Amino acid sequence: MMQDFSSERPASILFPPAAIPAEPVGIGLRAPYYQEALKTDLNLGWLEVHPENYFGGGIHRHFLSKIRERFQISFHGVGLSLGSAQPVDENHLRQLKDLISIYDPFHVSDHASWSTSGNAHLGDLLPLPYTHETLSALCCNIDRTQNYLGRRMLLENPSSYIAFDQNDVSEAEFMNAAAQKTGCLLLLDINNIFVQAFNHDFDGFEYIDTINPLYVGEMHLAGHTERAAGSEIILVDTHNKPVCGEVWDLYQHAVRRFGAVPTLIEWDQDFPPLHILVAEADKARTVIVRAEQERLFHAAE
Repeated sequence: MMQDFSSERPASILFPPAAIPAEPVGIGLRAPYYQEALKTDLNLGWLEVHPENYFGGGIHRHFLSKIRERFQISFHGVGLSLGSAQPVDENHLRQLKDLISIYDPFHVSDHASWSTSGNAHLGDLLPLPYTHETLSALCCNIDRTQNYLGRRMLLENPSSYIAFDQNDVSEAEFMNAAAQKTGCLLLLDINNIFVQAFNHDFDGFEYIDTINPLYVGEMHLAGHTERAAGSEIILVDTHNKPVCGEVWDLYQHAVRRFGAVPTLIEWDQDFPPLHILVAEADKARTVIVRAEQERLFHAAE
């Protein structure tokens, strides 16, 4: 019997947010770091994993169980395809819910993008046109997901390399609307904002200023790569380099606007020694501390 996906959000979705780690900065836990993460005092508040990597059990699930004994974790999904015109896959939701019941992540998130159509499963997070039609489809799938999981989720802004000419609103306005209509929170990827601002010629600071601070529950930081596109240069969200100076500037602005929300350092290929990720996390912590000192100073004036 198929699960009944009601479009009405039950009262249980409006529960208080899960407990946030006292230490706001974390890093992405990837397989090359399993052993060292268990043996090292990382001075981090939490670790993030892609839950799809653990659906099958096995050695990955073994290490996640050991890690969970030491750290709070968040689930950052890559497979829900929330922006698809079709409903979220029930089997995917079932496996995700089972994993949530075991590991109790403080956040569960996915992307404002699509990656499935019919029986086709594409290997990328593809962009959406920012129209009323796509907003409606996205919000239906967010509601389905939150209803099924019994959890408030977070929605991440995408990176993209093409822009649609039929947009009804800007991306920032689209993200605000999705949060307002579904009750989800936003996961602001600051590197994605910088990549898109460069590729599509808009102001990343204005994007951040457009986002409603009440909706922001988490931020991501990562590195990107410059690539030639004919006679032009585009930025590609590769997650294989340190965070660049311009993204740190955007992050500083975001922390001043949104406060000390949980912040993640992402690194998903060309993996460096673990201490490099921890050093990047230390930089994010420094930005947060300085912003809080500024706030206290101005409050005392």
